[in-house]
Amino acid sequence: MEKLVIAYSGGLDTSYCAKYLSQEEGFEVHAVSVNTGGFSKVEIEEIEEKALALGATTYTSIDAVATFYGKVVKYLIFGNVLRNNTYPLSVSAERIVQAIEIVNHAKKIGAKYIAHGSTGAGNDQVRFDMIFQILAPEIKIITPIRDKKLAREEEIDYLQQNGIDYSWEKAKYSINRGLWGTSVGGDETLTSHLSLPESAYPSQLEKELPKELKLSFKNGELVALDGEEDTPVANIEKLSAIASKYAIGRDIHVGDTIIGIKGRVGFEAAGPLIIIKAHHLLEKHTLSKWQQYQKEQMGNFYGMLLHEGNYLDEVMRNIEAFLTDTQKHVSGDVFVTLHPYRFELNGITSPHDLMNASFGSYGEINKGWTADDAKGFIKILSNSGKIANHVNQDS
Repeated sequence: MEKLVIAYSGGLDTSYCAKYLSQEEGFEVHAVSVNTGGFSKVEIEEIEEKALALGATTYTSIDAVATFYGKVVKYLIFGNVLRNNTYPLSVSAERIVQAIEIVNHAKKIGAKYIAHGSTGAGNDQVRFDMIFQILAPEIKIITPIRDKKLAREEEIDYLQQNGIDYSWEKAKYSINRGLWGTSVGGDETLTSHLSLPESAYPSQLEKELPKELKLSFKNGELVALDGEEDTPVANIEKLSAIASKYAIGRDIHVGDTIIGIKGRVGFEAAGPLIIIKAHHLLEKHTLSKWQQYQKEQMGNFYGMLLHEGNYLDEVMRNIEAFLTDTQKHVSGDVFVTLHPYRFELNGITSPHDLMNASFGSYGEINKGWTADDAKGFIKILSNSGKIANHVNQDS
């Protein structure tokens, strides 16, 4: 029997694949799930029980939360990355790390095949296949759902005929949780005009009284909440837990898929959105205007390449080096107030704050130059406009 590693989530598609590939194709199936912040200990135990019942020889749960932060999330914060100025790349960012961990596990156990449950109509097939092909071109990729064009009902019928009768009732809304946000899909997101109802979001409004928070950054990373230091991962989780009770961070993203069609997805990402906006405010105070300009270009490009599965292109390491270098002075505290459904950025304190009053206050008084200096500067600055206006005044 040939060894095959399957990216296993416990859902219908991957459950069908596990059963079909072990029973019909005769593979020695090794199920692997990669936790990037979405699974609890109980859920992992339930996934293992399912995988083994479906015929998997082994089940492995890989904890990649810290890896996900270190390899991807950190740079999404450094770059203030919001796809189409909206979406913090919650799910697409996860898939990259999951694919890398799965292919590494396949190499470790000497598997010649890797399987996943993606269909032929989405982005994940591209992300998984690209990572697998680049890192292990010798390993063959098997995708029963995509290749057989299976409908949900066909998968359920097959499993039931083979004694697997879990409740496969389709939830009204599909939820995908992770460290960097939760995606929400439903009938409404398949349209262009309907919004998701309040009940679709996993986190409901529980708090209404405003709450003030202090976010402390060191070299661009969130190192403390309200003065309590912890790892960036723990701080992200804590902030998300606090802010989600205010129903903050909800939106619907409309974007271009890798395969060329438009798509909509709802999401809630309370912690990530607050962190990105707070970090961005701190950068406005501590970076030069040209640093900010170049960072906007680089951050946007980084997010696009990541979304489309190009994480392993060497240009991504180049951009990461640039983004890391820009964070040398991005240290300080950002003051935030949480309200139902929204948050306010109140201000910052930083030893690197370039709003240094010793040089002058905008619109008030100057201390570093004279009135004549200002007049001369403005006269020289207007030269190009004067010349163009003179040459072209008759045209």
